[in-house]
Order: sequence, then C-alpha cells, then structure tokens
Amino acid sequence: MVDRLANSEANTRRISIVENCFGAAGQPLTIPGRVLIGEGVLTKLCRKKPKARQFFLFNDILVYGNIVIQKKKYNKQHIIPLENVTIDSIQDEGDLRNGWLIKTPTKSFAVYAATATEKSEWMNHINKCVSDLLSKSGKTPSNEHAAVWVPDSEATVCMRCQKAKFTPVNRRHHCRKCGFVVCGPCSEKRFLLPSQSSKPVRICDFCYDLLSSGEMTACQSTRSDSYSQSPKSSLNDVSDDDEDEDSSD
Repeated sequence: MVDRLANSEANTRRISIVENCFGAAGQPLTIPGRVLIGEGVLTKLCRKKPKARQFFLFNDILVYGNIVIQKKKYNKQHIIPLENVTIDSIQDEGDLRNGWLIKTPTKSFAVYAATATEKSEWMNHINKCVSDLLSKSGKTPSNEHAAVWVPDSEATVCMRCQKAKFTPVNRRHHCRKCGFVVCGPCSEKRFLLPSQSSKPVRICDFCYDLLSSGEMTACQSTRSDSYSQSPKSSLNDVSDDDEDEDSSD
C-alpha cells in the first residue's frame, strides 16, 4: 500500500499541502519514497497544561506543530524520525483519556486522542511504520529514551527534597534525566546527555550521583517507563536552561 502511494500524484499533492501549511519556517517534507499516512489533532501534555497540536504521520517521520488556523496554518514544526520511536499506552486518569507515550532518545511526551478508536488507529499505524522501517534497515529498536516531564501542575513542592515549595520566586525546574519537577538547589548540577544536547544539561542531584557513579541503568529506571506512577503525594525558548525547544509547552 505504502509503496504504491509513494510516487503517486495524490500523495505528492498531500505532502505539498502540509509543507505550505507550515510556511517558510517549516522544513521541506517532500522526499522520494515518503508517504503521508494520516493526520489529526491530538492533545499533547505540555509542561504548563494539555494543548491541542496538529500531528502528521508519514511512513518515516512524525511531524507536529502548533495550530494557528485549523487545516490552513501551523507553526513550530517538530520532526521526529520514526525509527527512534517507541510508544506505550497510558491508563485513563480523570479527564486525560485515550493516551499513549511517544518516546525517543531526544524527547518523550504524552498525547491523547479524542476516542479509544482513534487512539488504537494512531498506535497501530505508528507501530506498523516503525516495524517496517526497522525491518528494511536491519536496525534494532532504540532502548534509550528521554524522560517524560512531569507537568508543572503536578508538583507544588520539590519532588526530590519534598520540602521546597514552588512560588513565583522559587521556580520549578525539570531534571532532564528523570523528568521530575525539582527546586533550584536540588538541580544545580549539569551532566552531558549526548542524545538530548551537545552541552551539559540540568539534572537533579539524585540522577547526578547515579550517572557520576556509572549507575545509568538505575537512574533511567526511576522514571522512563513509569509515567503514570509519578508520586502524587508530592504533586501540582529558553528563559534559562530550564526550557526545552517547546518554550510555549
């Protein structure tokens, strides 16, 4: 099916429309063999609050951006190579339903569909694209993923020291290794995480100690695949080094 569509005029036209919607600030998306599989609006769990984002699934990449004018204009384009992606379902919780994690070595986050059927279709199509890519390349699935950040609203106090209360003066920060919301004193150190940045990034003291001692596996297990198990008891671009490329997120 994908091979048949790869060089069709309809597919070329659809991809061109997506390119035009992102305008000059977006990256070119038309390359030989690329096929637009599907598109739709998903709710992305951002740092401040859940926000609607437009997603486009191609046979080799996942693209998303902010909605300026529905089906006409998008900005802040993000392109994720699918061969680096793994996805995991998330249990429904309150108003957040029909969700799953999109995990990559560089960035990981949660998204939610409008219905269970839509979630199933998205996950099935993504898994099929990833499987086909890995099969063709002979590569193995990535086993390293960036942490999913705990939303600011889930932490009223530091998730490490359990003491420092967050205020307009005492800002929230995110550890780039475990994704926890931490205070400044608990995250003063930096460590080089090559998959996320070419320079050392902010991490909490707990992860710094594990990484410095070589216990990287132990550090990773504190958070990477336990998004829905964050400690609720402790719960709520770049103004400094504490914002990622989604400065509005």
